Amino acid sequence: MAAAIKRFFEKRKTAAKFRLAGTGHRLNDPAEKRPVPQSARSQPRPPSRQGPTEEQLQAAQAAMTRLSMPSKPASARRDPLRDQIRREVELAKSAQASAKADTGPTEVVLDGPRMSADIRFVCPMVGLEALPKNEMEARIEEYLMGQLAEEPVMAAALIIQTLNKVPSKVKVCVDVLCKYLDNIIENPAEEKFRRIRVRNRNFQEKVISVKGSEEFLQAVGFTVSQQPGPEGDLESFFMLDADRAADTERLKSYKEILLLAEPIRPQLDRCIKVFHPSPKANQIDIPPDFYNISPQELKKEMEIRRQVTEKLGMLRTKEMRERDRLRELRRYRFAIIRVRFPNGIILQGTFRASETLASVNEFIYECLDVDWIPFSLMTQTKQLLSQDTETITELGLAPASIVNFSYDPDVLREVAAQQGGGFKIVNYLNPELLSQIETL
Repeated sequence: MAAAIKRFFEKRKTAAKFRLAGTGHRLNDPAEKRPVPQSARSQPRPPSRQGPTEEQLQAAQAAMTRLSMPSKPASARRDPLRDQIRREVELAKSAQASAKADTGPTEVVLDGPRMSADIRFVCPMVGLEALPKNEMEARIEEYLMGQLAEEPVMAAALIIQTLNKVPSKVKVCVDVLCKYLDNIIENPAEEKFRRIRVRNRNFQEKVISVKGSEEFLQAVGFTVSQQPGPEGDLESFFMLDADRAADTERLKSYKEILLLAEPIRPQLDRCIKVFHPSPKANQIDIPPDFYNISPQELKKEMEIRRQVTEKLGMLRTKEMRERDRLRELRRYRFAIIRVRFPNGIILQGTFRASETLASVNEFIYECLDVDWIPFSLMTQTKQLLSQDTETITELGLAPASIVNFSYDPDVLREVAAQQGGGFKIVNYLNPELLSQIETL
């Protein structure tokens, strides 16, 4: 195409030279009889022109392409898809503008200093001290190992459920152990059901690789001994003696313990804090542990999404929007909620991002001095309904938000009327919490 355009320009240039040269003449005509070129009669000869530049060639190529396309009738030129793109772009621009102008309660400082109270966990079974998760898990493991001497079967079953991170492997192990017990219960006199070959591949992959399984077998009464294997060589076997195998009721109780055991999980500590009224209440520094990804990865992901969104002209399908929503739900692990009371006092608690608003309401009730009056919570943009079943992330409160607290005004008026107008709430929080108040 570019070569054809260049030839077109050269042809036009040659024709222009012939027109400027005037009419023809013979070579042997005298010079005075030769016709004067028309351009020489009226104006000086223009400088010779060069060929078209690369930019001119590209522009000409685009123009010829447009001209070669069939024209659409006026009625068909209106494109609904283009109109939709234009509307979504305008909506996106206005949303971005309002987001930049919004100085609402959910202000998150990703690069700020770490909070004075990190994420901590408690476990009533091992004590009331709040510890970081890795320390609390080590404390739970230490506690369970210590219980093996007192309650070996129960402790071993809890170790299987608690100290292994892959639930599917735990389920397979429990199923195989139950199968061993069932075989012995149904056939207590059969020696082949009372011994387990240690080198058996199924045993190695599904049982012994799970922490706590060996302790459970030993608690049931299995002992390791050397017995002839399938090829006649001595091998290690877990053996259960005939007397223990005959006690089928005991074996049934062990199986029931194994099936009913549930993992011991550390509980998230609320890390309760109370602050004096402060203009800094909206500034919440978020520790990196609050995110499923690091802050650097989060920033990189947001920049990539911004570029892709701009490239697509902000036109997203329903599936794309749902995918973004699910990605947003998986982003946060924890959330800080600050509750601002009418007197300006601020109550702060830490929650899992997957918890519901009911958990927040329950937390507030436990901290109130007057805990029998209904209350409501309000963000800057909407009221949070107590019957909401959405998670903290779905409500837009993760990773950090501040909500405003208010008692039900109708109930307050009714109580005041019953007490002759003398009812008035001075302190919203209980005295124990108010004694721990600090300054932001």
